[in-house]
Amino acid sequence: MLRDAIRTIPDYPKPGIQFRDITTLLGDARAFRDAVDALVQPWAGVRVDKVAGIEARGFILGGAVAHQLAAGFVPVRKRGKLPHETVRIAYSLEYGIDEMEIHKDAVAPGERVILVDDLIATGGTAAAAVSLLRSIGAEVIAACFVIDLPDLGGARKIEALGVPVRSLVQFEGH
Repeated sequence: MLRDAIRTIPDYPKPGIQFRDITTLLGDARAFRDAVDALVQPWAGVRVDKVAGIEARGFILGGAVAHQLAAGFVPVRKRGKLPHETVRIAYSLEYGIDEMEIHKDAVAPGERVILVDDLIATGGTAAAAVSLLRSIGAEVIAACFVIDLPDLGGARKIEALGVPVRSLVQFEGH
């Protein structure tokens, strides 16, 4: 069971937070494979041109999902990490503002893209990634996560953008 492969670390990064750590899932070959298979399953036989993964755990999961779907992979990175011409978006975090970017030529207009990350909480990062992908012409057909924290409303925020959300495990609280 995937839920059992996820470690919970209390009071990290600050008191009251229950950090859901997927490094234990990634280190368990069967759980990792099961998670990737479950993320891929709805898209078997559907045209997916690219999988976009959000730095950093989204790279691990997104790369595996892209491989299984025979799709390209697009890294969504923090500002200043990509070497070629980029497009950037600023977004709000709990403690301030951050920026992420992708290569300007990462997606051709009309390409069908799935967004992948390990966890959705408030949805700010994922919503920014959807906007960024759309700004270069991507059709974002879904956003997929291993973990959803439904009490924080992130999945609803992404669905309100017209992007279906798939998550494999839900944890109450934050």
